[in-house]
Amino acid sequence: MFMQDASDVLGPVTTGAGVPLHRQLFLVLHDEILRGAMAPGDALPTEQALCDQFGVSRITVRRALADLAEQGYIGRRQGVGSFVRQRGGSDETPPVGSYMDGLRQAQFQTSIDVVEHELRRPPPSTGDALEATAEMLHILRVRRERRTHEPLMVTEAWLPTDLADTLSISALRRKPLYELLSTAGVVIDRMQHEITAEIAGPRNARLLNVAIGSALLRVNRLAFVAGSPHHYVSILLSPSRSRVLMSQTAAELQTGDGLAIAHDVRRGSSR
Repeated sequence: MFMQDASDVLGPVTTGAGVPLHRQLFLVLHDEILRGAMAPGDALPTEQALCDQFGVSRITVRRALADLAEQGYIGRRQGVGSFVRQRGGSDETPPVGSYMDGLRQAQFQTSIDVVEHELRRPPPSTGDALEATAEMLHILRVRRERRTHEPLMVTEAWLPTDLADTLSISALRRKPLYELLSTAGVVIDRMQHEITAEIAGPRNARLLNVAIGSALLRVNRLAFVAGSPHHYVSILLSPSRSRVLMSQTAAELQTGDGLAIAHDVRRGSSR
């Protein structure tokens, strides 16, 4: 059966995983629904069956099911149970549009907390990437889901100081960063991306409302203007809430443009 297979592969949810129990159960059910183990209209196991199978409380099960229902994966009928919903093909992939359209949609669906807005020197790794040693404009923001206020991502940006007035706290709360840069006449030639993984330390765990030691995704963006490094943006995400989507044309797949994998290993023999 569906849930027996899920527990055999993934094992019981556990407090040692660094992710809240209801999020772990949510991910188990979410993945099983997405891979088609249950068809639209099929009933999920009862709350008690889920409690027994995964060794969690009724409250944990109800929170996981509530999250699935809120995101449209299941429907819940009082006194009957939970059922997999039919989802359209557009539900899993964002609609095609410009990058700025996507930013405007995100701005509508989320809210921004500007945590830090100051002039200071960037850390060595960032300064080296930007070829900068002087002070820069440092902005730290938390983007939250507008209805629930759940933190979705932490964004840290390092930009030229002459953009401080344009990128004021009030402006950043109203419009996306890249819309403000475009309005200011900043034309980006290209953008270099790097995706890494890390463990949540105390500060980032607090900002993203996750357990210390949780796995996080980091997306670093180095933007070039007029052929030179211009600004650096680092985005921190929880994989239990967010995904990184990439798209390549057929020509790019043939040439390998836009995607590369770097291996940070020691060169030469250790003997």
